Amino acid sequence: MPIQSVDEIWMNGEFVPWDEATVHVLTPTLHYGWGVFEGIRAYATEDGPAVFQHRAHMERLHRSAQILQMDIPYTVDELLESSGELLRRSDLESAYIRPLVYLAYGEMGLNPLPNEVRVAIAAWAWGTYLGDEGLQNGVTAKTSSWVRIGANMIPTGTKACGVYINSSLAKVEVLKAGYDEAILLNEQGEVAEGSGENVFLVKDGVLMTPPLSAGVLRGITRDAIIDFAGDLGIPFVETRLLRQDIYVADEAFYTGTAAEVVPIRSADDREIGAPGPITKQLQDLFFAVVKGKEPRYAHMLDYVTRS
Repeated sequence: MPIQSVDEIWMNGEFVPWDEATVHVLTPTLHYGWGVFEGIRAYATEDGPAVFQHRAHMERLHRSAQILQMDIPYTVDELLESSGELLRRSDLESAYIRPLVYLAYGEMGLNPLPNEVRVAIAAWAWGTYLGDEGLQNGVTAKTSSWVRIGANMIPTGTKACGVYINSSLAKVEVLKAGYDEAILLNEQGEVAEGSGENVFLVKDGVLMTPPLSAGVLRGITRDAIIDFAGDLGIPFVETRLLRQDIYVADEAFYTGTAAEVVPIRSADDREIGAPGPITKQLQDLFFAVVKGKEPRYAHMLDYVTRS
């Protein structure tokens, strides 16, 4: 999906014109993938733009950087203010927000530690990641031949830039095969996640998702869905899953900041069917929350006020 440019990007404490927000070609982040990022969404509400789980995202950005021994020179609160100000200075009512922690040009080599840590935040209008049709009626999934990286290869609990070559390989493979999205298995042959989403199943009224120990990222939307399920009285378990569990599931869906809550209508050519009642219930609640229509979840939204 093409990026629609806006006027400015926040870079290292300053607002820079979009076309001037550049990085030197010799940054080690470009060569070795040593960096971390977040994907955050702001939604249009009756009270103006509202960022979903803003603080949780920036806290995870800090955790990812800490694991990679990158000292972010801005606090969580400073990053929250900077991304909020970026939205205030734009005309965006809804937006995708991308903070990126990267290394400045300096020394080249496999030791990234001598290089200065820098931060940029961009925001742009971005529609439905897997398409409106997929959001409503479900997407087709295929198990990728690419295995999800193990936690002792690269820390799977980080949104590290280099990690996502694994996701991209899986995504390209299934798109070329005619499917919408991938399912990655871990080294034990268990279900891990999608190319950029967590995976949930429903069987006999019980909501299930793989545990973090299966090599999945702890998704912000994943956590929200688990909270919603508890509030709605939907039985839930974290459990190890095999690909065959998806084939015989009553319902299945992906969650993620970009993807939001997307039903899976088939997996490896096994029909799961139209979005089921639990999927629809959770999806409807999710969109009500992010659009500011559920006061009991107002703490999940960070409203951007404009003068």
